[in-house]
Amino acid sequence: MTHRTIHLFNKGLRLHDNPSLLAAMESSAAVYPVYVLDRQLMAASAHIGPLRWRFILQSLEDLHSSLQERGSRLHVLQGPYLDVVRHLVARWGITQISFDSEVEPHCVQLEAGLRGLAGELGLSIISCVAHTLYDVKRIIKTNDGKPPLTYKKFLHVLSFLGEPDKPARDITTADFQKCLTPRQDGDDEKDRVPTFEELGLEVEPEVLWPGGESHALKRLEQHFQSQGWVANFSKPRTIPNSLLPSTTGLSPYLSLGCLSVRTFYHRLSSIYAQSKNHSLPPVSLQGQVLWREFFYTVASATPNFTKMEGNPICLQIGWYDNQEALQKWKRGQTGFPWIDAIMTQLRQEGWIHHLARHAVACFLTRGDLWISWEEGMKVRRRVEWSVGGIFTALCVQVFEEYLLDADYSINAGNWMWLSASAFFHHYTRIFCPVRFGRRTDPEGQYLRKYLPVLKNFPSKYIYEPWNAPEEVQLQAGCVIGKDYPLPMVSHQEVSERNLELMKQVRSEQGNTAELTRDVADDPMEIGAKRHAQEEGPGADESAGRSCSSAASSRKRCSSGGEHGGRACSWTPEAVRLPEISSEVM
Repeated sequence: MTHRTIHLFNKGLRLHDNPSLLAAMESSAAVYPVYVLDRQLMAASAHIGPLRWRFILQSLEDLHSSLQERGSRLHVLQGPYLDVVRHLVARWGITQISFDSEVEPHCVQLEAGLRGLAGELGLSIISCVAHTLYDVKRIIKTNDGKPPLTYKKFLHVLSFLGEPDKPARDITTADFQKCLTPRQDGDDEKDRVPTFEELGLEVEPEVLWPGGESHALKRLEQHFQSQGWVANFSKPRTIPNSLLPSTTGLSPYLSLGCLSVRTFYHRLSSIYAQSKNHSLPPVSLQGQVLWREFFYTVASATPNFTKMEGNPICLQIGWYDNQEALQKWKRGQTGFPWIDAIMTQLRQEGWIHHLARHAVACFLTRGDLWISWEEGMKVRRRVEWSVGGIFTALCVQVFEEYLLDADYSINAGNWMWLSASAFFHHYTRIFCPVRFGRRTDPEGQYLRKYLPVLKNFPSKYIYEPWNAPEEVQLQAGCVIGKDYPLPMVSHQEVSERNLELMKQVRSEQGNTAELTRDVADDPMEIGAKRHAQEEGPGADESAGRSCSSAASSRKRCSSGGEHGGRACSWTPEAVRLPEISSEVM
């Protein structure tokens, strides 16, 4: 134990299952926990909105408190990442640095910069994989050096690797008694977590998702008190428009590493071992974790994974360039209350249910507006940064701006899936922007909360307020077309047009489409058939068949304005779609 070590937190803001920090403490006489807040680097990798900034800062405060309880502290320093580390090495007489190894492009480049700096300064390095279940390089190596491009193939590869490593033990006060953090070497005023005001942030005082490891573990324990709920959890059966999350709500904590994915996975395994009958992947809670791992693996070895152009697994589609329509979607002004309520919740709270994400993504892309999935991710600006002389330009993203659980690989994977650009091949299934929400919330309580302008509409009309008689609109205090917009499109007409466009694209680019299609039965379809059998005949008229357009469906929904009374495309009974969202839990 001769080293003086800086442990660099990035993700992995926790003291449970932190193998890099644990190894650093076992080899060091002194360890300095450090978080470098490089705003230029962070802005280059993702567009971080105020809600996510608050979540990050709260997580840092929570980590600092946990370290203080154990006789240590967190040093938070602002500035260019490598310059800060170089300064601290000289300031504290450092001989070793430790950090988690991650797969996102900016993390890979940052790690290369750190390794170069360590070589220059003669520092030892400790680096462990802790943000994923497996080392994704090992998965790719097992698959003959290529990423498995289907979920079924991915599970097959994992069968050769066995179970993920068990979590590292928790770090305790006793560890810091053996390996001190010299408190006199810190500057309490300069090395602290900055305030919202110091970062120029304005955010509402209400906190629905407090950041930090302690909150993550508390939420985990609350859910695991009901072992039956955990064992029988089936993601498609959760409710997208419940006023409180019908899932675990752990995805923001997994995204930032406040909760270890290995801890979560193995806790689930222990419950499954005690249950004779439990849900299975892909719809089980463990299945959700494996979807996360799948997209991390594919993203790590696919060029231009967050783009259409230059992405070898993504269909090249001539999407429309319609900035006016894009802004209406982003601001929640489409005229479809279900879509607009979802986008409002996203802006206000930073979280939406995975099926709600499906609905708004499908509406933007192949369902209604035929706007690129990249536009659903990116904001119209580019930022540039340099790490260790490596110059990079990245697009920043709409969902990354708003989502607390924004995640590079899962976010991009979602958008390709839901736009039917890759991974998802039942493209004839299109979400109805009216019937989808009404099915699970017929009284419209979700709409009344997030679209208060419509709160006085009778339930009969709240999903289709344009169909309400004038006297009903006046009585509700909201005239459609004046106080709330008319629907921006006729859902029937545009969905039929888009379906034909997608058929043409896929007929011309069949080889690309086949890259991410399983040659055998799709595990999603197997799951869909199982659910249909369990729920009995008639539970889902659209399961097992394509519902390509209004004309082919017996289900009806209005689509707005003079086009009221149109028939609707596929509706959820769409609970059959797999979970592939950032909101994995």
